Amino acid sequence: MSKAKKILLSDDHAVALADLFRLLGDPTRLKIVVSCLRTPLAVSDIAERLGLSVSLVSHHLRLLKGARLVRADRQGKQVYYEADDLHVRRMVEDMVNHIAEH
Repeated sequence: MSKAKKILLSDDHAVALADLFRLLGDPTRLKIVVSCLRTPLAVSDIAERLGLSVSLVSHHLRLLKGARLVRADRQGKQVYYEADDLHVRRMVEDMVNHIAEH
């Protein structure tokens, strides 16, 4: 029998986590993060895939980057966005899989 790890959450961390989930609570931002999970994409590629304007995608990417959900990698004149790290990738993939179970 394994022991469950006790999770402690300070008030500051609870606020930060709630803000993160609030940010991901917007369907457009969530779709942008999901589109960047597997491969880095340029703003124009994300906009095309999701049927959105480049300016709207750029706006959302600024917010997502500020929350460390995505990161930007400049290659020449082009900027590519991808999930910031394995934690973000796992969290979003786990929640997508959770929803798909039902």
